[in-house]
Amino acid sequence: MNYRHAFHAGGFADVIKHIVLVRILTYLHEKPAPFRVVDTHAGAGIYDLTGEEAQRSGEWLTGIARLMQARFSEKVAPLVAPYLDIVRAFNPQRSLEAYPGSPLIARALLRPQDSLVACEIEPGARKLLIDALRRDTQARVVDLDGWVALPAFVPPKERRGLVLIDPPFERKDEFERMADGFSAAYAKWPTGSYLLWYPVKSRRATDTLARHVTEVAGAAGGAGKCLRLEFSVAPQSAEGGLTSAGVLVVNPPWTLAGELKAILPELEKPLGQGGAGRFRLELPKL
Repeated sequence: MNYRHAFHAGGFADVIKHIVLVRILTYLHEKPAPFRVVDTHAGAGIYDLTGEEAQRSGEWLTGIARLMQARFSEKVAPLVAPYLDIVRAFNPQRSLEAYPGSPLIARALLRPQDSLVACEIEPGARKLLIDALRRDTQARVVDLDGWVALPAFVPPKERRGLVLIDPPFERKDEFERMADGFSAAYAKWPTGSYLLWYPVKSRRATDTLARHVTEVAGAAGGAGKCLRLEFSVAPQSAEGGLTSAGVLVVNPPWTLAGELKAILPELEKPLGQGGAGRFRLELPKL
């Protein structure tokens, strides 16, 4: 498949990924020491929901648009509020016309001592990202292939932070490249946090990736941990579009599993298509 950011901006997969991203970065705020975010496949940074690509897919209408109108319990509302507030900040007129990608969401959560490295090689997307982050001394856009950048930028000098791995899945071997890239980076920085996004089209491919990442994370005396989350909005069909996506979080904050157990049930109804969505959350044994 081809997961082009512009076509899927603000869809359910973005919503899930970005809620997890925000919860991880919010946790990193608990210590004053600086952290760095490395985004290996950053994309354009900001997406026009009134543009041709977003209008053609319409995925944001059943994703972020529904979430902005949803009501949450007293427990969950504060957990999703930082994410929704960032989206609102890019839509000051209240009508939903723009959606921030991962680098701009991460940038919104940087403190003065923190930094961002965003990698993007597609010329059009890179230009838009540079424009979005122009003159920003805390964020750097790098013209470097994400799979090359992955081991090159770890460990960061801060020794704290998150690596986001979110490729477009344009190639058939993208799952294998993700597994190899993670292994190379983890060997250099086993104490860092990693967030890996993937589409769920083949159960064999996703299970193989999860097993590999879990084994690598647990190889050093079982020190690492891997949280696996998958969210489905409708049954998968051979001819249909993406209806299920997942993330793997290596070295997750100790609070993350509990937060997601509270959040995910309240996302099933607003994000589900033709009925409630379904989620799977597990912390595999190493």
